[in-house]
Amino acid sequence: MKDFVTEGTRALESLYPTEEARSIILMLCERLAGTKSYTHVVEPGYELSPEVSESVQAALLRLQAGEPIQYVLGVAEFCGHEFVVGPDVLIPRPETEQLAMEAAELARRGSPARVLDLCTGSGCIAWTVALASPEAEVIGVDISDGALQVASSQPLPASPVFLKADVLEVDQPFEHGQFDLILSNPPYIKDCEKTLMRTNVLDFEPATALFVPDVDPLVFYRAIALWSLKYMLPSGVGLTEINETLGPETAQIFMDAGFGNVEVVKDIFGKDRFVRYSH
Repeated sequence: MKDFVTEGTRALESLYPTEEARSIILMLCERLAGTKSYTHVVEPGYELSPEVSESVQAALLRLQAGEPIQYVLGVAEFCGHEFVVGPDVLIPRPETEQLAMEAAELARRGSPARVLDLCTGSGCIAWTVALASPEAEVIGVDISDGALQVASSQPLPASPVFLKADVLEVDQPFEHGQFDLILSNPPYIKDCEKTLMRTNVLDFEPATALFVPDVDPLVFYRAIALWSLKYMLPSGVGLTEINETLGPETAQIFMDAGFGNVEVVKDIFGKDRFVRYSH
């Protein structure tokens, strides 16, 4: 195992910084070999079985091709839970945990809360809220059949409901009442920002869940504002993740829609990352 960690780290250094490459290799070993991050240190002679060695070598080839470790393993950690992920859904990001945790806290205060998660993807936000507040009624919406399949099949003890709908079609029938919380992490990366992104994101994660045209980067937020006007209760709250470069512009959309309390919220890295809004 010590040799594999060294060789695997070296093999990924063209794609990742050394420490990140080593962390990925250790994560791979932990998942496929059942080892710990320190096994190769405290047991330098620890040997991988032929079967495990074959598995980790095959996985390493996928990693060298740029495939994210979460897709290779089929799972991603988010808010203390393990979510199934695959090429049909985005890999949950740490900054999105902030939105999910605040939403879960708001849902816990409800009696019980009704929650709508637009552009739900893997369902990680909807599931996090449902797990934190079992009495809440949580509905997740997405246009992708693949994403809905992933969201519906998460092996977790809660009962969110996932429905197919195009968030951009604000006039479509959606007869599911009104909601205390409306949440969303929509596509918001401008096409021109692709050059700033790693190839493992560009080549493997679903583009339709990431990118919006440069000529209209806020198209989803206008739709979310209209959904919120139609389906948010007067006492409700909306939370949406945003492009860090478009905080004031995104907030203005919700103000123009008639919401009286609109706030841009920074993420754990100090960047404009969310808009919170209410009547």
